[in-house]
Amino acid sequence: MISRYTKPKMAAVWSEKNRFLKMLDVEIFAAEAMSEIGIVPKKALGVIRKKAKINVKRINEIEVTVKHDVIAFLTAVVETIGPEGSFLHLGMTSSDVLDTATAAQLRESTKLLIEEVKKLAIIAENIAKKYKMTPIIGRTHGVHAEPMTFGLKVASWYSEIMRSLDRLNFTLETVSYGKISGAVGTMAYVDPKIEKYVCQSMELQPEPISTQIIPRDRHSVYFSCLAHVGTCLERIAVEIRHLQRTEVTELQEPFTKGQKGSSAMPHKRNPIISENICGLARLLRGYAVTAMENVALWHERDISHSSTERIMLPDASIALHYMLVRMQDLLLGLNVYPENMQANLDKTKDVIFSGTLLISLLDKGLAREEAYTIVQSVAFDAKDNGISLEKACLRSREISKYLTDKEITRDCNVTAHFKNIDYIFKRVFQK
Repeated sequence: MISRYTKPKMAAVWSEKNRFLKMLDVEIFAAEAMSEIGIVPKKALGVIRKKAKINVKRINEIEVTVKHDVIAFLTAVVETIGPEGSFLHLGMTSSDVLDTATAAQLRESTKLLIEEVKKLAIIAENIAKKYKMTPIIGRTHGVHAEPMTFGLKVASWYSEIMRSLDRLNFTLETVSYGKISGAVGTMAYVDPKIEKYVCQSMELQPEPISTQIIPRDRHSVYFSCLAHVGTCLERIAVEIRHLQRTEVTELQEPFTKGQKGSSAMPHKRNPIISENICGLARLLRGYAVTAMENVALWHERDISHSSTERIMLPDASIALHYMLVRMQDLLLGLNVYPENMQANLDKTKDVIFSGTLLISLLDKGLAREEAYTIVQSVAFDAKDNGISLEKACLRSREISKYLTDKEITRDCNVTAHFKNIDYIFKRVFQK
């Protein structure tokens, strides 16, 4: 991923150095396990532990010649150890090292993402509770529908963020599997105790049945989860973009001192953070498709998945990590304009209460079609003549047949829509 969208913590997880260090961990833990069953001499193990080092530059130099990353890695490590290095990698295949090391990186990566999602959830919860009873117009098809509260809208974001957290926790368990099972998964040259020891040492579970590789459905779950979390962020970002439109201006992204919105139009304050998040969410969905394509490999393995994973694993992880941090900044600095929310509510001259009137007429025993026609007529009267729905109802003979003036006033009030907000909040936040 380009540096523009890279945060240091996630960059460190997917760095070449960390990858090689994880590979070295696999090799040393395997040597330890082999030493326990008498394959690797204790003295040789001591030398390996003491001298084994990673030199990224040297590994890359060797790979130019051998054109094999694991052989280059082993050759460079053995150079730092000496003759005792010959006891590394006994009976193992390259993917034993690569896939187990990758699982350790995936584990680190997922934990970082979980950490950032938890931070985002706290921010969303605080906003939801602050604006719990702040009226805002609910919109369907982009058109005014019925009143709701801004807090309720954000509580919906929070709920989806928490589902994202659940998915990440499931993904953490799914990707935390390693393997030391040889070239086609038969453990022909390695005792199962070695795999168990290596995986336990790296906080992984042994893959119950592997081929030359760990089955790629596990990796597909990872990318699918990242795409889901990205889409959750996109949903929030799209909403903020719509509510920042000039004609709406109920929300605005933070705009820092010295920031400029347009090279040609000095007045501009554009929702660039939200748009950035929406774009990166598309990228994550594309990677999820590729990850699913990587599941069906030839027989016990080919390497058609390898080239894509070299790009996708760091890129997707770094992109989502960046998006989560970016969304935190956005919500922490979000400008909320309750007065504009109220002004937009008022634009519809309270015809948004038509649904409440409809229910009241149905409660009086009218057939739905008849009640709907009556309410539609007074709603159109209000809109066409620029008067309130309450006034249109009060002067309607049809409405007056069934509803008293007091009932009309009751139904044309926003508070009727908020009677269950507390109940919903208790259900969402479970507190």
